[in-house]
Amino acid sequence: MTDGSDQVAAAEADGPPALRFPYDATALTEQPLRTGRLVLRPLEASDAADIYEYQRLPEVIRYLPWPERDRAEGYDHTAKRAAGRTLAADGDFVFFAAVLPGTPATDDPARDRVIGDFMIRVSSAKHAQLELGWVLHPDFQGRGYAREAAQTLLDFTFETLNPHRVQAFLDARNGASAALCERLGMRREATILEEEYHDGEWQDTAIYGVLRREWAAARG
Repeated sequence: MTDGSDQVAAAEADGPPALRFPYDATALTEQPLRTGRLVLRPLEASDAADIYEYQRLPEVIRYLPWPERDRAEGYDHTAKRAAGRTLAADGDFVFFAAVLPGTPATDDPARDRVIGDFMIRVSSAKHAQLELGWVLHPDFQGRGYAREAAQTLLDFTFETLNPHRVQAFLDARNGASAALCERLGMRREATILEEEYHDGEWQDTAIYGVLRREWAAARG
């Protein structure tokens, strides 16, 4: 067990905030991140058909702050999210399409299908805090794809952007995402009771987080 002085010493060893900003994710379009089975590249407006296939599902939006959208609204939402390319200030974001090679897209069999999307968002540039988020089509859940993509993105985030802390906010009822956070080495730090009102009810938010030194120790 460490005492308070050990904790202070460890924090000081990490040094002051040192995010490598601004960061332009455009280069990842041509040189994407790759996992064992997936390709992670910046989201594009042309991914809208694949994304709408899971964006419209009640079991998906149940845990997300997304309203029900018709196809046109869904395509517009994807275009807005795809416009994020640069990380520099609080609220900036980049979404990554999780592409499964060899599986045809829903609207074009010549293209590989997007089965989910993963996000990096700036929580606090001043304090070097970034947020991760994810959503995966239910048809592709239970096969390790989410863990594969999220671990790759977490590693990329620490290695390339150098945050002090990475966190995730999720609907406290979402057991699958909570389990994924724990597999990524994130700890549950808080539950905010009845933080948001969606679908006719107040919903709790769970907060998970991991520090740079904890991530580094886990990676060996």
